Amino acid sequence: MTLYPRRIAAAALLFTSGLMPALAQQDFSAVQIKPEQVAPGVYMLVGSGGNMSLLTGPDGAILVDDQYAPLTTKILAAVRSLTDKPLRLVVNTHWHGDHTGGNENLAALGLPIVAHVNVRARLSTPQKLPLFRYDGPAAPATALPIVTFTDGLTLNLNGETVRLIHVPNAHTDGDAIVHYQNANVFHMADVFWNGAYPRIDAGKDGSGGSLQGTIAAVERVLGMSNATSRFIPGHGPLPAAGPAALKAYLDVLKKSRDSVQKLIDQGLTEDQAVAAQPTREFDATWGTGYIKPDVFVRIVYRSLKP
Repeated sequence: MTLYPRRIAAAALLFTSGLMPALAQQDFSAVQIKPEQVAPGVYMLVGSGGNMSLLTGPDGAILVDDQYAPLTTKILAAVRSLTDKPLRLVVNTHWHGDHTGGNENLAALGLPIVAHVNVRARLSTPQKLPLFRYDGPAAPATALPIVTFTDGLTLNLNGETVRLIHVPNAHTDGDAIVHYQNANVFHMADVFWNGAYPRIDAGKDGSGGSLQGTIAAVERVLGMSNATSRFIPGHGPLPAAGPAALKAYLDVLKKSRDSVQKLIDQGLTEDQAVAAQPTREFDATWGTGYIKPDVFVRIVYRSLKP
């Protein structure tokens, strides 16, 4: 199977461009890109960073998100193992580097990048997020999306209707849910962290995210889904089937919101709210991932009291 065979090597030239210093020190050599079929022609790809998805078929393939630049060759190899048709385009679900780090490499192969207009705006300028210790430069111009949308966009390929649906002020201010409509699959990206507290870029030092927007986005997707829908999370394993995992996640978000709101109503400061451990009933299960309980409480607090 071939996929731009004469041009894949060009990606190696761009491997270190645009990486944060901490990421540049990571060893990606042992990372494997593992596909998991979600529905006929639709796959989740797991590697390092945010989960990706892939639509395959006779018309070509669509890749959603592209993780980190050093993984581009491995990602392309995984795509080749699933289809002998070429990639047609790449979709970014939001601006974070573990979802857009491969943009420059893939654009060099002639692939157009598609994303919400705020993704291009964020990537175009330096971003600083103190809560997550992130201080990064603007992405190279060649890594920017060249096709942007506001409320949504529809792609038609392989007999599939792929809807890109903007959910405002959720994980960030530029999130897109990818709905493979005929396959009944929703790629929710970082709006949904399966089994872990989510990172949300909330507050005045964030990038337009909020807990309230995340809750609204999850409720919106649940309202569009049914018992046989599948949900690809931005982080965490693919739920076995149906909306149960997404509903459990929503329950954690709502109860955490209500617990922190009570502390705000009592006049507690952010530090005092963290010390009160309002999410302790969930911490042992949901607080062992990237976002620890104290950080999650700060996210919730800043969402409710910006």
